[in-house]
Amino acid sequence: QVQLVESGGGLVQAGGSLRLSCAASGGTFSSYAMGWFRQAPGKERAFVSAISRSGSSTYNADSVKGRFTISRDNAKNTVYLQMNSLKPEDTAVYYCAADPRSAISIVAAPYIYWGQGTQVTVSS
Repeated sequence: QVQLVESGGGLVQAGGSLRLSCAASGGTFSSYAMGWFRQAPGKERAFVSAISRSGSSTYNADSVKGRFTISRDNAKNTVYLQMNSLKPEDTAVYYCAADPRSAISIVAAPYIYWGQGTQVTVSS
């Protein structure tokens, strides 16, 4: 059983930056592909970014390309999401998730472990 705990969310002005962290425990972190998803009020959960087990492959949603960067530190059992040039439309609860089977996945179904989420609010 893997536990995921997100941190680093908060309130930021448009154009600002935040770095989200997701600490994992209870499993072999390096054996999981990891992803970030977000859910805005009244909307479905949406894919943001994903990274392979070793960190050699990443994939970002078109809406965040060039602004967000996913990375991981397997020695620290942590995945990060660096968010730059934030926009009001980035406002959402951000979730990290772990996928034990796929090399990398941009859909939610393969992710079987989820964190509780961290709120990111971007003011205009």
